[in-house]
Amino acid sequence: MKVRTLERTQIVPRPIAETFKFFPDPHNLQRLTPAFLNFKFLAPPPAVMHPGTAIDYQIRLYGVPVHWRTRIEIVEAPKKFVDVQEKGPYALWRHSHTFKDVGGSTTEMKDRVEYAMPLGVLGEVAYHLFVARSLAQIFEFRERKLAEIMGS
Repeated sequence: MKVRTLERTQIVPRPIAETFKFFPDPHNLQRLTPAFLNFKFLAPPPAVMHPGTAIDYQIRLYGVPVHWRTRIEIVEAPKKFVDVQEKGPYALWRHSHTFKDVGGSTTEMKDRVEYAMPLGVLGEVAYHLFVARSLAQIFEFRERKLAEIMGS
């Protein structure tokens, strides 16, 4: 299984506590997901995130509905939280969100996703044909949307 890493860094013109508070709110996950994925919750999302919390939702990948369950693994407010895919399209998906106060009520927010494709060679072909481009589009959308919401 080949594990890949996707990393993105964004400067948010808000204090670290405010920036951190935005991310573990499941409703903001919906706001940061592009419309073409048709995100919808499969069960009411939890009000408070803590280690062990699960979020069940559905997205559409290339027209196919996919049930995705994310479990919160680590919460270290206001510096870090980590979620992992428990059920979904990847053989591995671990998403770390880290936050650093860079002064002047500004936060550096980093996304780091470790992921692996399922299905061996078939998954690798899909990665090169579709997945790499789609992930880049999704994270570019997230960056633009976050800038719009948080005023960066």
